[in-house]
Amino acid sequence: MGAVKSKRMPRAVREQQMLDAAVRTFGQRGYMAASMDEIAELAGVSKPLVYLYLNSKEDLFTACIRREAGALTEAVRAGARPELAADRQLWSGLTAFFTHTAQHPDGWAVLHLQARTHGEVFAAEVAAMRAEIVAFVTQLILAAAREAHRDPDFPEREVSGLAEALVGAAESLADWANATSGVTARQSAATLMNFAWAGLGDLMAGARWIPPDDAESDGAAGAAQAGRTSPVR
Repeated sequence: MGAVKSKRMPRAVREQQMLDAAVRTFGQRGYMAASMDEIAELAGVSKPLVYLYLNSKEDLFTACIRREAGALTEAVRAGARPELAADRQLWSGLTAFFTHTAQHPDGWAVLHLQARTHGEVFAAEVAAMRAEIVAFVTQLILAAAREAHRDPDFPEREVSGLAEALVGAAESLADWANATSGVTARQSAATLMNFAWAGLGDLMAGARWIPPDDAESDGAAGAAQAGRTSPVR
């Protein structure tokens, strides 16, 4: 009876079952070490059926990347609710990000570790996902900055750099959190908010840290030794 039910399973459901097994295998064993035999066995199907549905190991891995990237992007977008204040939007978006990466560690390993190191095509898939998230964070920070300054011409290029830095920090922190026992998504989000938003909050208020110019550089070391910092303007 089980075999009959298995054969009647809808293609979409069967394919997701194979992708589940593939993400788990790729995430835990790595792309090179993972075998189609292992994936098929974990999915409870024959290896020829995996090839029939997903053509090759490369296509299967690409399908895993696309599914996991889409799920992560959707989680972040759903978390950062537009009706909230800027800091709460960022907090809820970061909490959603860390919740998703903690609940799907194999998917995160596929995206952040495996896909980036096993070929330009795979890396390009992840880069597209990352660019979408960076663009989303850029618009979030930009809207907050323009509202705070009442300035519609606040420079987007400057804000995009802040978004790149924030996303990069979130990626590194997700790796650390998944490898460190007892760290919750809320703790990770709070860590990054404490690291980033204090500085962003000053920026929203118009207080900027300005690096010294060449004429001041000779005295910079002495200022640091005296316990003084560069001016915030």
